[in-house]
Amino acid sequence: MTNYLSELPDTLLDFSTLVDLLCYRATCQPNQTAYTFLVDGEAEEISITYQELEQRARAIAAYLQSLNAKGERALLLYAPGIEYIAAFFGCLYAGVVAVPAYPPRRNQNMSRLRAIVADAQGMLSLTTTSLLADIQGRFAENPELAAMQWLTTDNITPSLESEWQKTTVSSDTLAFLQYTSGSTGTPKGVMITHGNLLHNSDLIHKCFEHTPSSQGVIWLPPYHDMGLIGGIIQPLYGGFPVTLMSPINFLQKPLRWLQVISRYKATTSGGPNFAYDLCVQKVKPEQLVNLDLSSWEVAFTGAEPIRTQTIEQFASTFADCGFRKEAFYPCYGMAETTLIVSGGFKKAPPVIRQVAKAALEQKRIVAARGEEDSQTIVGCGYNLSNQKIAIVDPESLTLCPADKVGEIWVSGPSVAGGYWNRLEETKQTFHAYLADTGEGPFLRTGDLGFLHNGELFVTGRIKDMIIIRGQNHYPQDIERTVENSHPALRSGCGAAFAVEVEGKERLVIIQEIERNYLRNFDMDEVVKNIAQAVTAEHGLQVYAVVLVKTGSIPKTSSGKIQRHACRSEFLNGTLNVVEDWSENPQCKAKFLHLKTEVDSMLQQLVNSYQQ
Repeated sequence: MTNYLSELPDTLLDFSTLVDLLCYRATCQPNQTAYTFLVDGEAEEISITYQELEQRARAIAAYLQSLNAKGERALLLYAPGIEYIAAFFGCLYAGVVAVPAYPPRRNQNMSRLRAIVADAQGMLSLTTTSLLADIQGRFAENPELAAMQWLTTDNITPSLESEWQKTTVSSDTLAFLQYTSGSTGTPKGVMITHGNLLHNSDLIHKCFEHTPSSQGVIWLPPYHDMGLIGGIIQPLYGGFPVTLMSPINFLQKPLRWLQVISRYKATTSGGPNFAYDLCVQKVKPEQLVNLDLSSWEVAFTGAEPIRTQTIEQFASTFADCGFRKEAFYPCYGMAETTLIVSGGFKKAPPVIRQVAKAALEQKRIVAARGEEDSQTIVGCGYNLSNQKIAIVDPESLTLCPADKVGEIWVSGPSVAGGYWNRLEETKQTFHAYLADTGEGPFLRTGDLGFLHNGELFVTGRIKDMIIIRGQNHYPQDIERTVENSHPALRSGCGAAFAVEVEGKERLVIIQEIERNYLRNFDMDEVVKNIAQAVTAEHGLQVYAVVLVKTGSIPKTSSGKIQRHACRSEFLNGTLNVVEDWSENPQCKAKFLHLKTEVDSMLQQLVNSYQQ
């Protein structure tokens, strides 16, 4: 086994790859615990040191090298845990491009997984022995998966690590493909290099002021940028331990998250806005007595709109447990920028600004004069080093004045190289230039916002993207699921969008009825079919379903659904309604049992925190 410690740099900033970084940790801190995974989300622990992790990574890499897999794409299908981490680094050590993906649930449609396999063009898939047994049972209906070469890494002989040979990788080498929550048929793989990962890790390290004494607690899915880069790679970069748990364990019992923070004296943890809301809703007053959250220094929040109400309620609810409002750390980022784009000062409280709601709807920034006309927006921090944030008019492609909302554009070393095998989409998204000055290239985020005194405020999205519980959902995917759920529903004549209900984004479905069904359909059956199909396919709970008359849904002259118009008519009560249903208790009693059915289904699919 070759030892190349002498080749390693003296500082983190000089590392070129994650392989160099893990080798450094394994050599200089061999016995330090790197990752602890709580199998049950509470007490049952599995831990691994830096040295043990590198040994397992080298063994997996040696096996991949024996297959001449360098440069190939390898699908990673694992439950959250140590095996997944070892396989990810095993791919890096072998020069194999990792493709993290959710392991399929029983009875789940596998169209998204098949689409990822087809797009990545990978013939290798890594998993565990137990998961492979489940997946093989579905090979007959999924020939694309059956054609792949399947490898189980939990039974690779540890002694194989001595056969690993150092492979040539650099900062420009592709490390993994981060598949976005894109259209089910056409997911896009963001190309993340070692250089992207190290630069973004350095930004996070500085923003959060991490030290070797830091302690992380992460329940976020390791297949997403926040869970993988923030929860697995960042602790390795900073040289501090992290305790991990499955998102299922958190969703089933949010108290577990806070108990783990309390037990391990965590300094860094976080998640989307909804995670904090869940804790406020589900943790009972008598359960607060045994919680100590005084060690929590960075409670990061991002991935969906950050709400002032959530910040205030969480801080108030858990103040007696030692939680400080100043610990909240709103930030902004996305897969296309590796992870973080903007962040604030660690010890400063969240920056909150009130603007005139009517002006904001016209993309103008005007200070609010009264509460009735105001909208509160939480700042997402400042531009970080070696990059630029620009607010650009999406039509003229020129910089917006300070009092105007525009599209958020980003440039810098953390911006990925583009989408795998999608040249045109890469050009449109990653190669944007200002029309008047020619400055660029920039990444077009598709998000709207403005800068005030250097602070970035995110106000909305150009696209019709739906964000619920921190996850992106394309409305056309949900609409397709709905129209196929019952023969009474008219194809291509539905709209899916989100509305805010008591501080949360909730899903609404507007759908035309086929003319020959207008006087002869079972509303109970139709709504039940829609709710169950959307839950099964997208892991979402439907808040309201409105069935409208044939030909009445708003469309453009070219026949495209006008989702914003549908949303406005829904809120204004001006839709041409045939029947409607909502989970709101004030709605029709005969449909209220549907909420219980869907809630039960969601409990069975609690791991629906997915792309």
